[in-house]
Amino acid sequence: MNQYVGLDVSLEETKIHVLDEAGGRVWRGKCASHPDELETTICKHAPGAVRIGLETGPLTTWLWTELSKRRLPMVCLDARQAQRALDMRANKTDANDADGLAHLVRAGWYKEVRVKSRDAMLSKAVSAARRQLLDISTNLSNQVRGLMKTFGLVVPKGKGRIFEANVRRLLKRQGATIASCRRPWRGLSR
Repeated sequence: MNQYVGLDVSLEETKIHVLDEAGGRVWRGKCASHPDELETTICKHAPGAVRIGLETGPLTTWLWTELSKRRLPMVCLDARQAQRALDMRANKTDANDADGLAHLVRAGWYKEVRVKSRDAMLSKAVSAARRQLLDISTNLSNQVRGLMKTFGLVVPKGKGRIFEANVRRLLKRQGATIASCRRPWRGLSR
């Protein structure tokens, strides 16, 4: 007998709903959001699974890849499209979302999304992290330039070590000026 499974994944636990061919509930429950737990639970409660649907999300690449390696018939659904269908339901809960996803994969009313490989996702993550670090570095440099302009210190163009050397040179020169200006007033504070 063919069975259809809907997985509503969150960081800690996944709600699971299993339907038969006629759309009747076979089992409803939850387990930890880990491939080992999911595989065990699905194999126990849905041994005849034809399609197992989950939406796109932060854990999708990991779960889809791991469960597909274990020969489970995984289908990744576009979250926006699935959400529109799920929003029509009366009670919005994770368990009801799992039920709705199971109905979507049973009826075939979904747009399947291709899940990128782990290497592709790793490359994308490293690229995004690098871009973010460069943005942070640029923002910090701009803040230092802005603060120094307040005191009449204009940092010449340059990045990295050149920028740092220019800032240190200006601060050292300004420090000497401030130190020489403080000496005449030392006696006045007594």
